[in-house]
Amino acid sequence: MNDRDDTIKRIKTALERRSKKKWSVTGGRGTAWGWITIDAPPARRTWSNRLKANASPAQLSEDYEEYDTGTPDAGHIGPAERAELAQLLGLERVHHQGVSIAASGEYYREYIDRAEGRTPAKIAQPYWD
Repeated sequence: MNDRDDTIKRIKTALERRSKKKWSVTGGRGTAWGWITIDAPPARRTWSNRLKANASPAQLSEDYEEYDTGTPDAGHIGPAERAELAQLLGLERVHHQGVSIAASGEYYREYIDRAEGRTPAKIAQPYWD
């Protein structure tokens, strides 16, 4: 079994080798200590959401649109990089806040396989209700 820090290093190294670009792979803190997040580095988190023209602020997701602020660490990962990260990990899509990996050896092994370009030997199952 891989520990959290070794898993972070392996995922980061594999993604950077395969994509030729930097990725942020970080471990959680406090009660989320074992969880790992994969995201664009802060300098590439330039995307945010705004209310569409002529839309009323009804709190519906379809009333908002993503846009590139051009400002580093202004928000989240953009659509093109989400698609790239999804492709690198063999996923259909990636959330705008990146990928969260649960704190377990099964999840760690699955995402090491994904980052290194392999079909996971086993898909981890949630261990919580």
